[in-house]
Amino acid sequence: MAVAVALLRRRALCSALAPSSPLHDANFRCLRSNSGVKVGVPSHLRLQRNYHNSGKFDLTDLTHPHMWYPNAREKKRYVVLHVGPTNSGKTHNALKRLEASSSGVYCGPLRLLAREVAQRLNKANVPCNLITGQEREEIEGAKHSSVTVEMADVTTEYQCAIIDEIQMVGCRSRGFSFTRALLGLCSDELHVCGDPAVVPLIQQILEPTGDVVTVQYYERLSPLVPLKTTLGSFSNIKAGDCIVTFSRQSIYMLKRRIEMEGKHLCSVVYGSLPPETRTKQATMFNDEASDLNVLVASDAIGMGLNLNISRIIFSTLKKFDGICKRELTVPEIKQIAGRAGRYGSKFPVGEVTCLDADHLPLLHSALKSPSPIIERAGLFPTFDLLSLYSRLHGTDFFHPILERFLDKAKLSPDYFIADCEDMLKVAAIVDELPLGLYDKYLFCLSPVDIDDDISTQGLIQFAENYAKKGIVRLKEIFTPGTLQVPKSHNQLKELESIHKVLELYVWLSFRMEDSFPDRELAASQKSICSMLIEEYLERSGWQQQGKRKFLQKPKNLQRDYDASQLRKYFREIDVRSK
Repeated sequence: MAVAVALLRRRALCSALAPSSPLHDANFRCLRSNSGVKVGVPSHLRLQRNYHNSGKFDLTDLTHPHMWYPNAREKKRYVVLHVGPTNSGKTHNALKRLEASSSGVYCGPLRLLAREVAQRLNKANVPCNLITGQEREEIEGAKHSSVTVEMADVTTEYQCAIIDEIQMVGCRSRGFSFTRALLGLCSDELHVCGDPAVVPLIQQILEPTGDVVTVQYYERLSPLVPLKTTLGSFSNIKAGDCIVTFSRQSIYMLKRRIEMEGKHLCSVVYGSLPPETRTKQATMFNDEASDLNVLVASDAIGMGLNLNISRIIFSTLKKFDGICKRELTVPEIKQIAGRAGRYGSKFPVGEVTCLDADHLPLLHSALKSPSPIIERAGLFPTFDLLSLYSRLHGTDFFHPILERFLDKAKLSPDYFIADCEDMLKVAAIVDELPLGLYDKYLFCLSPVDIDDDISTQGLIQFAENYAKKGIVRLKEIFTPGTLQVPKSHNQLKELESIHKVLELYVWLSFRMEDSFPDRELAASQKSICSMLIEEYLERSGWQQQGKRKFLQKPKNLQRDYDASQLRKYFREIDVRSK
C-alpha cells in the first residue's frame, strides 16, 4: 500500500504557459472589444443580446440564464412538478411516463440512481443507455438514457425528461447543474421531482420561458412514527435498524460496538466508499437471508439506495459540513428519517428516534415542520462565456479569469453563483502548467477531492504528464503490485483514496480519450479496489463476531472474485483470509 501511495509523488511544476486552444464552434461570430481584439460570440449570446434589444455585450450579465438554451426556448414545454416527502411515489409516477415515451432522459443526482433507473427501463423492455461521468453503457437502438445531472445533454430533443431531487438546485456546489438541466433540457414534457419547498422558485424561474407548469402534490405512502423514547441500551438494536452518524470514525466505532454484542453483523454506507461497495453493502443489508441485518451509515443513505429499514436511529443531530459543525437542517432530518418504512417492504411502518434524549425535541419538531422555502438556484457561467472573457482580457490564466468574472457577475434575485472554492484551488495548480484554457477548465471540473492528499497528487500527476507529453499512460504514474486487503482503518482510507484517483483517470478518459487511453485498465483496477474494500468490511464483521464465540464465518460473506483475476493486475496482492 505504501508503495502505491508513494508513487503518487509531487513533481516540480512547469512554469511556461502555452497559448489557449481555440474553440471549434460553427455558431460563433466575431465581436470586437475596445482593445481591438476579435473574439467569437456563441449563438446563445446573440440571442441574449436580442433579448436586451441592445448592441452591447456584458459578458458578466447572468440575469437571464434561460436565454443560454435556444433549443429549449424554441419549445413550449409541458412541465409537471411532482413534489412530496420521501417514499411518496412521486419519482415512480414520473418514471412510468418516461417508460411510455418514444424517447427520453432521466437526470439524477447520483450514479447509483442513474444505474437503478437504467436497469428498471431495460428490464421493462425499454432500451436505455447509462451515462455518468465515469460510465458509458450504450444499448443498441436505445432512445432513452439515464444520466447523472451533470451529463444532461441540452442539445438533443426528447419527448420526455425527468429531473430527480430538484431541491438540489439550491445546493451551493452542485446546484448549477440542476439549474442547467431545468432551463436547458429540450423536451416536450419535463417531469421535475423533489421537495415542495422548491415549488415557488421553480415557478418563478420558468415564468419567462413560456413553459406550461403544473404541480402535483403527493403524500407519504407509509406511516413514519417518531418514537417518544431513545434507543437506550445497544442490546435493544434489532434487525432492520439503521444508525446514522456523520463521520467515518464514528461509523466504524458504532459498527464495532453493535457487533461486540454478539447478536448482529453490520453493513456500512458512507460517502467515500466506492459506489459499487455502497451498492453491495446495501444489497446485503436488504437480503433477508444475509447475516448483515443492521446498517450503520452516514447521510449518504438520504438518496440513491433502496433500503429496507425498519427504524432510523440518529446517533447525533450535528454534522461537520466542511466549514463548521452545525445542527442538521429540517430538510436533512426529514430526508434521512424518511428512509424508514419503505412502501411495499417487510417494514411498511417506519420508526425514528435518537441515542440522546436531548435530541428528541429537535427531531420531533423537524418532522412536523415544512422545509424552508428554497429561494435561489445555483448558477455557473458556461465555458463559452469564460473563454470570451479570457480573450477580452488577453490572458489564459484560469484562476484570475474565473475569480474576476465571479466578482463582476450580475445576477437576478432568483440565483446565486456556485461555490467555486475547490475549483479555484485546482485552477491555481493547472495555471502553472502549459495548458490551454479548455484543458484547464476540464481539470477544474474534474471530480477530484481537493481535501484528499492522494487524490490531489493524482490530479497533479495527470495534469503534468498531459502538459508534457499530451498523453497519460496509467502505468507510468500508478504502478500496482503491492495492494492488499487493508489491515487497519488508515490503510482502508488510503485504498479509498486510490480508488478516487482511478475514478479521476476514467473521468478524464471520457473527455480526452486519445490522451488518457488506459480507461479499461483503470476501470479494472478500480473494481479491484472495491473488492479489497469489501473484503476488509467482511473480515471486520465476522472477526468481531468470532470474539463472541461465533465459530464460523457467515455463509453469506463469500468472495465472488477469483485470485487469478486480481493477480493479472496486482502481482503481489494478498487475497488470503486471516
